[in-house]
Amino acid sequence: MSTQSKKVMVIGGGIAGLTAAWELAGLGAQVALVEKADFLGGNAIQYACKATDECRQCGACAVESMLKNVVNEPAISVYLATEVAGIDKNGNFKVGLKKSDAARDTKACESGYTANPTGCAAVKGYSLNNAKYYLADGSLNPETTGSADSLEVDAVVVATGFTPFDPQIKSTYRYKELENVVSGMDLEAGKRANGTVLRPSDGQPPKKVAFVQCVGSRDERLGNLWCSQVCCPYALRTAQSMKYKDPELDITVFYMDIQNTGNDFPVFYQQCKDEMKFVRNIPVDMYKTDDDRIRTRYMAAEGNSEAVEDVFDLVVLSVGIMPGADNASLSETVGAPLNDDGFFACADKLNRALTGQEGIFVAGTASGPKTIAESIVHAGQSAGEVMKYLGRAS
Repeated sequence: MSTQSKKVMVIGGGIAGLTAAWELAGLGAQVALVEKADFLGGNAIQYACKATDECRQCGACAVESMLKNVVNEPAISVYLATEVAGIDKNGNFKVGLKKSDAARDTKACESGYTANPTGCAAVKGYSLNNAKYYLADGSLNPETTGSADSLEVDAVVVATGFTPFDPQIKSTYRYKELENVVSGMDLEAGKRANGTVLRPSDGQPPKKVAFVQCVGSRDERLGNLWCSQVCCPYALRTAQSMKYKDPELDITVFYMDIQNTGNDFPVFYQQCKDEMKFVRNIPVDMYKTDDDRIRTRYMAAEGNSEAVEDVFDLVVLSVGIMPGADNASLSETVGAPLNDDGFFACADKLNRALTGQEGIFVAGTASGPKTIAESIVHAGQSAGEVMKYLGRAS
């Protein structure tokens, strides 16, 4: 049997899953893309463009482009609001499917997701490219979103992405209690919807903003010892794009270390240091002032025991990448082990698409923190390994 007649299931419709599906289709495979949410794009589709006078290569437009590719590719069948219930391997994989709890048969403006900004249209999620999957009343279209109870496939790619750290766990930040303390994901979604950054409490643009790095990452008390890799580049690119729109904006970045953001990092970082204040310390307690601002305290500088108070219009918590919430159950279902941190383990350090389970591959942040660009590359590698496997199995 040729690889052109082979079928692959990709679990997860974020940037890694979209890329893997697109690459596999281009290599001649038939692809079943299974996503438990009722829209495609995952976390990355929420990200807003961070361009200033030039592209900052944040990856946001790459997600939209890949989503559009997948939606228009006839070799990819999409199953939205669908989860994998079980897998049996007897020659190929027999996959049981079930409808996800995330499925909502309601109009876009009544759902928990951000609707089309132009109004209550048949669009959910953060992209108009999801429109194909909805009927005029805003409900999922069964003809385009898959209604099968089972599939038979020859290989599986796990591309289930990550769970953003919940900043409510760090209770001293008082996230959800104080309106103007937001997560980085909140900021991205708001900027994408509004075209600019606004304070949640009054809808006004902030004049003084704090970014707090490493929220949930590199935290020994929580047992999250890894660096999430994306927090520094995304926070700094966002801050710089905000500064570009409003040169008078006062920005402070609280950090432990600043991670390299790419080949142009030295120049980019120097630009940021010229435009913003950097404090190598992490503030703890947040309080609301009488004029609806956020007061916090921190140590003046490394090695200096003097406490300093400052007040901000908006505080942004740069939340880290956590393992997918379903990793443990999915690991048991597909038979692919997790590492000590709860991400899918890679069986070969030189080939990080392999899980050690024959016919099961991994892509993107399902195996650990990655940027959008890194997830795209990893998904392409996974697609290549799938096709090698299918060629051997023919």
